Amino acid sequence: MAIAYLLPVYVMVANGLKDAANVSLSRMWAPPLQLTAANGFIGAWQRLSPNMTNSLLMVIPATILSSLIGAINGYLFAKWKFRGSDILFTLLLFGFFIPYQSILLPLVRFLQVVGLYGKLPGLVLVHVIYGIPITTLIFRNYFAGVPNELLEAARVDGAGLITTFTRVMLPLSIPAFVVVGIFQFTNIWNDFLFGVTVVPNPSAQPVTIALNNLSGTFSVDWNVVMAGAVVAALPTAVIYILLGRFFIRGILAGSVKG
Repeated sequence: MAIAYLLPVYVMVANGLKDAANVSLSRMWAPPLQLTAANGFIGAWQRLSPNMTNSLLMVIPATILSSLIGAINGYLFAKWKFRGSDILFTLLLFGFFIPYQSILLPLVRFLQVVGLYGKLPGLVLVHVIYGIPITTLIFRNYFAGVPNELLEAARVDGAGLITTFTRVMLPLSIPAFVVVGIFQFTNIWNDFLFGVTVVPNPSAQPVTIALNNLSGTFSVDWNVVMAGAVVAALPTAVIYILLGRFFIRGILAGSVKG
């Protein structure tokens, strides 16, 4: 089974290491005979590296901000319930099911009004807002599993709303932050629609749009395209490799109570 999943990766890496003349349908499974300066990875990196920087400048702040907002919301909905909080939480979750395409026109108009259209901060704002429902849900479920006695003990010691959150809940929520971080990082990094809509300038667009633009109108350098796909996927792969062992732990911790 693992071999079946790895075969496409092998094809992309093997053909990315070839020069354009040695890439064809009949030789797609053949390994590269020699490495030359004309291999696809060098060309892909030269064309994608500026957009990789744009993606990092977008995904890192968007992931951090949406995670922090989700943690605050989840804490309030789980442990500081107020009248109508369950209804508000349900309404908030509806945002998770709104199709991206249905809000593009008002989204662009709003960003034009606030002066963020065509800029990376505007794209960060979009991903932060769109990530709030799912991050709130994950943190709310995670904090619901924290014993109330822990919060009552903190209140007895004089801790208020903010102190309990920062001194008690945040240190306990590392697994939830890992889950939310991986989820948000992957979703935001792989986004195409918001990137191409909010930022029309190709030099300021994320790497997913630049990867799509590697396909020329009249001819395609398949070695560059395949190498570009590998390069564009590397950050998410690294995140999973480094934090994957915490991911299942966080998912299981957040599934105790809904």
